[in-house]
Amino acid sequence: MNTCPTNASLLEHVSAGRRSRGSAWRLLRDLVARGVLPFSVVGPLLVTWHLGVVWSGSDLFPAPLDVLRGVVELVQKGLLLKYVVASLFRVTWGFALAVVVGVPFGLFLGWHARVFEAFNPLIQLLRPISPIAWIPIAILWFGVSDAAPIFLIFLASVFPITVSAIAAVRNMQPVYLRAARNFGLSPMQLFRRVVFPACLPQIITGIRIALGIAWLVVVAAEMIAVNSGLGYLIIDARNAGKRYDLVVGGMVLIGLIGFGLDLLVRRLERSERIGWARANR
Repeated sequence: MNTCPTNASLLEHVSAGRRSRGSAWRLLRDLVARGVLPFSVVGPLLVTWHLGVVWSGSDLFPAPLDVLRGVVELVQKGLLLKYVVASLFRVTWGFALAVVVGVPFGLFLGWHARVFEAFNPLIQLLRPISPIAWIPIAILWFGVSDAAPIFLIFLASVFPITVSAIAAVRNMQPVYLRAARNFGLSPMQLFRRVVFPACLPQIITGIRIALGIAWLVVVAAEMIAVNSGLGYLIIDARNAGKRYDLVVGGMVLIGLIGFGLDLLVRRLERSERIGWARANR
């Protein structure tokens, strides 16, 4: 029996090896680019920051290493985890309540034109009011407790989510509804199998925007309404000893956590089900 490989099989084997090496090289190149490109922007900014502090001779504004030492100090005292958990706790509850209320309510208003006409003026009246303007009322109603920032986060998040859900239903392609009715779907099946999947990409976009707003609001609320969290860390470090290293450290932590939250929602946007719905819009 002849076990020697033919020329065709040899060529196939060589081509497969080249494709495998090419894929590995592209993967390595992408990983390097993802690490190098952001550092090529952040690195010069850090150097400029350090040189600016050195040349100005400022005794108040911290250099990058001072900020790092301040964050390490918080870690050693066991305060950093406490502050981060407190802020995330408030955002989680306020934002989750906004999603639970805003998505169904927005879909309902988008589906029923008469109800939309009745509620839309009220929504458009309340939506432009800054959540920060509600802080005195939140403190009056809930006192200095977690309930006050949770209420503010809910207000900040529920309107973008509701409006995105309304727009998703009203902008849905009519061909989806006609096709579903031709198959004899019941109203509940129509909503579950057609309306909600078709609206999901735009709803997720609204959720992503609302999450960014919620993270902004919790920091502002914690500066006034509570005595814990990253917002409280910033205002307390400013008032107690002018610790601007901790002030800037808190700002950097807020940015990093916000970036991480946005990455989570972007990963949800790229899921197969949402990607399919987006492709068929």
